[in-house]
Amino acid sequence: MKNTNLKNNTRHQVLAYIQNSGMVSPVDIGAYFDLSRQMTHRHLKHLVESAKIKKIGTAPKVLYAVIDDDMTISDYQIDTKTQQIIDKEFFFIEPTGTELSGIYGFEKWCHKRKFDISKKAQEFKQVIEKYQKNKKNGLLDATHKINKTFGDDCCVSQLFYFEFYAVEIFGRTRMGQKLFYAKQGKNRGRMKEIAALIRKSLMQLIELHNIDSVAFVPPTVPREIQFMKVLEMELALSLASIKVEKVIGDVRVPQKTLKKLSDRIENAEHTFRINSAVKFKKTLIIDDAVGSGASINQIACKLKKAQNTEQVIGFAVTGSLNDFEVLTEV
Repeated sequence: MKNTNLKNNTRHQVLAYIQNSGMVSPVDIGAYFDLSRQMTHRHLKHLVESAKIKKIGTAPKVLYAVIDDDMTISDYQIDTKTQQIIDKEFFFIEPTGTELSGIYGFEKWCHKRKFDISKKAQEFKQVIEKYQKNKKNGLLDATHKINKTFGDDCCVSQLFYFEFYAVEIFGRTRMGQKLFYAKQGKNRGRMKEIAALIRKSLMQLIELHNIDSVAFVPPTVPREIQFMKVLEMELALSLASIKVEKVIGDVRVPQKTLKKLSDRIENAEHTFRINSAVKFKKTLIIDDAVGSGASINQIACKLKKAQNTEQVIGFAVTGSLNDFEVLTEV
């Protein structure tokens, strides 16, 4: 009787552990409770049969998650490679503010939209892989896009994105979501996380192109905590800094509120001022998000016109997919 009570107590603890973790593997459970492989699977089998938890994936990658009272999802099969992509790339924030990611978040996202999880998982994999093919050194080269947009008036030699802001079908990417909620929620922790995520690729870009100076695009929308300011402090780049000032007219007009490209160009042309007399060879302009590219291009034009720099390279945490040249074959 005592042994039975002990088993039940351990089983309840295992269930609580899965509830708190969201999704775990048998190895994690065994290590946490110091259980043998056989005993771990015995507890899991009982919890599955009693409809307390569900098994997700196939060997060798099997995970367990709690079955919500308001959400019972039918069995589905996802191959290991697809599961790895979803685990790494999928990120979803519920209307309640609950943050979900990976397979568990993807599962709930599909359930709310009544999607077939297996089919939608394959679709997600195809979309992600299509754009990952365009990445080199962890960055997307958007030079073709900005050249096409501004033609002979383009002052940017090259433009790179860390990630697209959004993609077809699935909307905001993982980085797009993080950036959106970091800015809207004035979440300094999330802002620091973004800086850490882009640091490696950004440092490689600086080294590869022998960049000797940097300019950060100043924010337009007034916020208590400004993402670009936090980003600049967190990156702490060992480069000479060119200060770009935002000149505000009678009415503050953010770029994102302007639909026409000509309006965005005019806005950028008259609202940015360069405060530097020093001359450099290669300057990196950093922005949080690029839509038309008007802000980066107009700042680049001002720098070159004033002979502050010989060459300008642009970098954005996220960028628009519109007019982006996508490679369909390797």
